Order: sequence, then C-alpha cells, then structure tokens
Amino acid sequence: MKKDSIRNFCIIAHIDHGKSTLADRFIQKAHVVSEREFKDQMLDSMDIERERGITIKSTAITIPYTAKDGKEYILNLVDTPGHVDFSYEVSRAISSCEGALLLIDATQGVEAQTLSNMYMALEHNLEILPVINKIDLPAADVHNVKRQIDHDLGLDSSAAISVSAKLGTGIDELLEAIVVRIPPPAGGGEHPLEALIFDSHYDPYRGVIVHIRIFEGILETGQEIMFFSNKAVYRVEEAGIFRMGLQKASRLEAGEVGYIIAGIKTVSDIRVGDTITLAENPCTAALPGFRDVKPVVFSSIYPVDANDYNELSQAMEKLKLNDASLVYEKDSSAALGFGFRCGFLGLLHLEVVQERLEREFGLSLVLTAPSVQYKIRLRGGAGLIVDNPSGYPEQEKIECSEEPYIRAAIISPALYLGPIISLCMDKRGVQKDLRYLDEKRVELIYEMPLAEVLFDFYDKLKSISRGYASFDYELTGYKDSDLVRLDILLNGKPVDALSQLVFRKNAASRARIICKRLRDEIPRHQFKIPIQGAIGSQIIARETISPVRKDVLAKCYGGDITRKRKLLEKQKEGKKRMKTVGNVELPQSAFLAVLKTDED
Repeated sequence: MKKDSIRNFCIIAHIDHGKSTLADRFIQKAHVVSEREFKDQMLDSMDIERERGITIKSTAITIPYTAKDGKEYILNLVDTPGHVDFSYEVSRAISSCEGALLLIDATQGVEAQTLSNMYMALEHNLEILPVINKIDLPAADVHNVKRQIDHDLGLDSSAAISVSAKLGTGIDELLEAIVVRIPPPAGGGEHPLEALIFDSHYDPYRGVIVHIRIFEGILETGQEIMFFSNKAVYRVEEAGIFRMGLQKASRLEAGEVGYIIAGIKTVSDIRVGDTITLAENPCTAALPGFRDVKPVVFSSIYPVDANDYNELSQAMEKLKLNDASLVYEKDSSAALGFGFRCGFLGLLHLEVVQERLEREFGLSLVLTAPSVQYKIRLRGGAGLIVDNPSGYPEQEKIECSEEPYIRAAIISPALYLGPIISLCMDKRGVQKDLRYLDEKRVELIYEMPLAEVLFDFYDKLKSISRGYASFDYELTGYKDSDLVRLDILLNGKPVDALSQLVFRKNAASRARIICKRLRDEIPRHQFKIPIQGAIGSQIIARETISPVRKDVLAKCYGGDITRKRKLLEKQKEGKKRMKTVGNVELPQSAFLAVLKTDED
C-alpha cells in the first residue's frame, strides 16, 4: 500500500460524547463485519466496558475506504477512552496518529476533557478535525456549539462537520474530510526500521502480541528484530493489521499500524514506548517514547487466600502488559499477609484493575483504603515520601508534612454555581478563577488537595449539577498540611490494613464513619468487640459489637439465687478469657465498607 493512501487518526472527546458509537458507524460503512455479527460498542471488547458503557482501552482497527474520486484508502482508526483516569491511554493513541477527530456533543457543548484532550493532540502536532455529534437529539444546539468551538477551542467552526453517530447522518462527509484534511504519514522504506510499541496484550497460546506503529523502514515475517531498551533479539513469526481481530500480512511498511508475534514469553522484555528495529541493521536512535506515568492514588491488593499469592503475582505481570499505567511493588501486612502496593491514575482506574483481576484471572481480592503520596520532613532534616500509612513515622519525629494539590477545572451551567462552590469549599478548595464562557456556562478553577477529590467528589459534583458539570484536573505540586495517622483498633489490637492518613480536622468524623461501618459489617462473636478509632494513644471514636450470649439460666426453674449468680460469674470469666485469646474474624466486606463515604 502506498504511503499517501494511508490515514492514521484517533477519536478523542469528553466522556460519553459518542466516540465508540462513531467507530461503530465507520465499521458498518466499511463492511468489516457482517450485519449478523455486528453489535454495539464493537471495539469495546471487555465485559466491564460494555457494562459500564465506557471505553477503558484504546483499540485500533484498519478500515478500507473508497473515496468519491474512486481512490482506495486505508484508514487506521484508534478509539480512545474519555475518562480523566485513562488519559495515559489517550496520549499513547495520539502518538501513533497524524490526525484526530475532536468529538463534541451538540447538547453538552465543549467540556473539561474536550479541552485537555485537544491540548494533548496539539502537543503532538496532530491535525484536528472538529466533529459535532448527536445532532438528532431535540436538545441539540449546533449554532451554540460552533460558537464554543471558535471561542473556547480557538478552532475554525466553519470546518466542523455535523453528524449523528447513532443514525449515521453525515458519516460519508466525515470520511471524505478525513482523507482530504488529515495528512498521510511521513517516513519511507529506504531507512532502517523504526517502530514504536504503543500497546501490547498477552495471549496464553502465542505469548506477547505487540501493537506497533512503523515510522521508518519495512518489517517482514522471518526478520530478526531488536528492542532498543534492553537489546533483546527475537524472530518475527507473524505480522499483520487489526481488523475485528488479527489479520495476517506478509509485511508492514512505514506509516502502517499493526501487530507482531515473535514468541516473546518474557513479559518484562516488553516496554510500551520502546523502539523496535532490525538486529542486523539497527537505527541510530530510539523514537521519543512516552512520559513515565505518575500514579496519584495508592492502594494495596492482597489475595483473600494467602495461597493465591503466586497466581496474583503472575496476573499482575500479565495485566501490566495491557495496562502500562499500572505501577506496583511487593508489600506485606500483619493482617492480610503478602500482596502488592499499587499505584493508579484515579479511583475508577483502581476499580477497573480490581475487577479485571477478579474476572480475567479468577482471583478473590482485598484492597486497602486508597491513599495519595505525602512528603514528610523529619526533625533531623531528612525527608521521605509516604504513600502507605504503615510507613508514617511517629508524630513527635515529624517537623512538617506536605500533601499533593491539584488545579481543578469545572465547567457547569451557571444555574448550579452556588452548590458547586459550597462543595469545593467543603473539600478545602481555594477558588483561583471564575469566568463566564457565555450567558449560560461558567468555568471554575479551584486549587484543592488531591486526597479530598479521591473518594466522592466526582459523584457529588454530578449529583448537584444533575450530570451537567464536567471535571478535569492536573497535579500542581505539594503544600503544607496537618496530617495524622488514623488507626483502627479491633479488640484493642490495631489492624494495619485499615489505617489511613487524614487531615487532622477531618480525623474524628472519618473515624466515626469507619467505626459505624465496621460495626455493621463484622459478625457478632462470643465476646464483646470494641471498635476504636485512634490517633496515637488518643481514642477519638468508638463503637461496640455486643456478644452472642448463651442462656445459661435456661435450666434453672427457681431455687437459690446464688446458684444463678455462680453460673453467670462462670460465663463472665469464660467470656473474659475468650476475649484475651480470641481473634476477630474480618470479612472482605469490612475492608470495602471503609472505602464507602458517609452518604453511601
């Protein structure tokens, strides 16, 4: 295929603006699958994506297209996620393309992730083609959205194409605009091979399947390739392109997107962002890869059954191939045994990883309460970074502590301005800017601690704005904070897996919520169980689970009261002895209860 007949582009947008639906229409137009095999969200292959109605993984597919002038084109399309937690997926998809379709909902207009995704595409010098979707809805306001494209995005609204991805309206015009306005790939076949790994996944029968974009040279079956980072050499067993599966091809040329299988069994050899070249004629320098991902939320994952630790270890390694933004290291807990301390890009990312491990690998897991990364300076002048409450030093050794702050951008109808400001103030937010984008929409810029956004901020924002407010954030740095470690004691013994690092003023209310949750979740035992929240040696909250009692007086029908007293005293002694040696059984639901908010 000639290079000028190839178009590599991705679809980027705010969450729920119709990216996967538009990809479905492209697939139908190209007759890549028969009508009998077609189903909605064709590129969302995971069950969890279908159930939640969101895209989690960027997915590539090659579509043939015949233009109006009769010329044949190959369109390499990448469907991307919209949620802020998966922006790393979007950045990798963008790096393998020359153009981007920026999708905007005709009823919602320009939202927070629309802006951040557009800036990401501009950083990579992509040709941006604005597309107004959902024009079939009664609430669609195309004229107003075009005004927002001019005013908010700084793009030419006259170049925007109006479509309805649901009904297929305007799809032909959009396909024609793609081949006319998105440039063909650069590079040629005469230079040494340069291919960028932008994704990979694990096949239990064939090993690692590597997703690549070729920038220079030609890749053929049977060639010996080398990974630039570790100089590992493999022979290409199979190469091909993405249709609704993997389709073999004898060679891949500069400008094409495809896959290779080379019998790679060592998962650690593959690094997303690495360069592939030929072993006998390597290129001189590696392609610029991707920025190292910086996790913002940390939690420990443990198997419910300690014997499943090896299975969890293998599952984490295979999942890391498919999710390059997952960061993990070994961890251990007195209550839960051996596990892994993991870094995530947000709470949704954490939920998705947990669900994938449970579904795809059949594991039963326990997760500890999420935390962020804090910077601690000790009295001697030494500093350390803490993301796990178990690593938090004694309070008297700490000179000061800092927590990460974010710059949050909220775009909302002006109608909900009051409740949104109140919510941000409750979360220790400081307003930095407020500007009206037009007579109905307002943009708020707040500086607030990342830890306050973790649990329920997004849900509350959606509730008070009836789903209309959009939210995006970026890390700005660290600021001084008054931190304490909140320990949870069961029967007088601290449970390390339930400890949390919290802001001092929020500690008492948080401790009361956790104690109430645990009281409802932990089954009654033969002895009384006190549940306490403590900061150091100071108890700040308490709940009690009353014991299960046996009626030892059932067989006494009267007679001397001393006999009854003797039986009750004997029972009391037994309960006291049981309390000192008895262990409290903690169900998995108790750990999940700690993650819930006060309004759940």
